[in-house]
Amino acid sequence: MTKVTGSSVMKKREREKRMVSEMIALYCRRRHGTRGGALCPECAELAKYARSRSDRCPFMETKTFCSNCRVHCYKPEMREKIREVMRFSGPRMIFHHPVAAVRHVMETKAEKRRLSREDA
Repeated sequence: MTKVTGSSVMKKREREKRMVSEMIALYCRRRHGTRGGALCPECAELAKYARSRSDRCPFMETKTFCSNCRVHCYKPEMREKIREVMRFSGPRMIFHHPVAAVRHVMETKAEKRRLSREDA
């Protein structure tokens, strides 16, 4: 397992928060009709919650994404909301943020391989 330096963890945390915010914004624009970067109150609450979870994550050093984490720290209702956002926005990210989308796929596949080796 690769350990990450303090500044790398901060960069990783910020990148994760930026991506989840982008995904929530895309979801909100398409599902709730918001414009100009604004979020509806429900999506704004979800974005704030997701960023706070990321800020407090003790596993940031070793994990890639929350979906790969063995500990799910989201409240059940928020977890369901973020899953809905991810299911909707994930496939559309290739058109809005192609580099980030490809990076996400590559990192997810690498993480799944790492986790399966650990379990074996």
